[in-house]
Amino acid sequence: MKIAFVGKGGSGKTTLSSLFIRHLTANEATVVAVDADINQHLGAALGLDETEAAALPAMGAHLPLIKDYLRGSNPRIPSAEAMIKTTPPGEGSRLLRVGENNPVYEACARTVRLDDGEIRLMATGPFTESDLGVSCYHSKVGAVELCLNHLVDGPDEYVVVDMTAGSDSFASGMFTRFDMTFLVAEPTRKGVSVYRQYKEYARDFGVSLNVIGNKVQGQDDLDFLREEVGDDLLVTVGHSDWVRAMEKGRPIRFELLEADNRCALQTLQDAAEDSYEHRDWERYTRQMVHFHLRNAEGWGNAKTGVDLATQVDPAFVLGEALAVPQPS
Repeated sequence: MKIAFVGKGGSGKTTLSSLFIRHLTANEATVVAVDADINQHLGAALGLDETEAAALPAMGAHLPLIKDYLRGSNPRIPSAEAMIKTTPPGEGSRLLRVGENNPVYEACARTVRLDDGEIRLMATGPFTESDLGVSCYHSKVGAVELCLNHLVDGPDEYVVVDMTAGSDSFASGMFTRFDMTFLVAEPTRKGVSVYRQYKEYARDFGVSLNVIGNKVQGQDDLDFLREEVGDDLLVTVGHSDWVRAMEKGRPIRFELLEADNRCALQTLQDAAEDSYEHRDWERYTRQMVHFHLRNAEGWGNAKTGVDLATQVDPAFVLGEALAVPQPS
């Protein structure tokens, strides 16, 4: 399953995404974690020190390799340079699987050992001062979007993406690339403002959205969230001594996380697993093509000098039936 964690800055989405990743690993799921936030903190939340986190390869720096690998022998894509972040797969394209070994993971992912197993961690790379005036952060997360467009995942396989704060992900079609979106909201007016933006944008695209109430301290906080987000409120999370110890650099074993917070994480996993039976690969592919054509007309054709609409393979539908090993 493809899972996104979103929310305003400071809501706790990175912390909660890291806890969810640990929980999945403890339950023996295969996990690829992706830090797609403009502030790269997921590695630290998963226990990496500053040196290890800084050494993570940037997906954006390997975009030519990613494009060339995914292009494969697709006759509709004459060169990697003609690909943009929304380019859809077609006959001959190489697809990504969560648990396989391939050149993209070799270049862009690093293995992180957690208490209960290992995950692959990928990162877009930080937005630096050198990017100002010549780039935008959406160009960096384009590598993530391209990989999601070419990903075939099944049950008990998870790609968990810690998204950039606020509603920036709506600058492209990336928000439609997930089976489930968990929006982390504090019980404040600002905390639920991002929820309203997501709800409005997501309504027309069938995006599954669940709210995690974070930093909930009592009944009044709970009542506020229920009033503001209604049935979209899935679960709430309160104070955690385990998290505070981790933030102080004094980690304790994940099995000692508070029981109520473990139950909350299981509720998230149950919701993610329930979404699996509602998958619609045809709609997923159709939305992929929709945003590709929109980007092609808006800027892609001018940037690449080619008609990117010709990259669309009308007979191709992404799906698990295609999840067979391919030569690298």
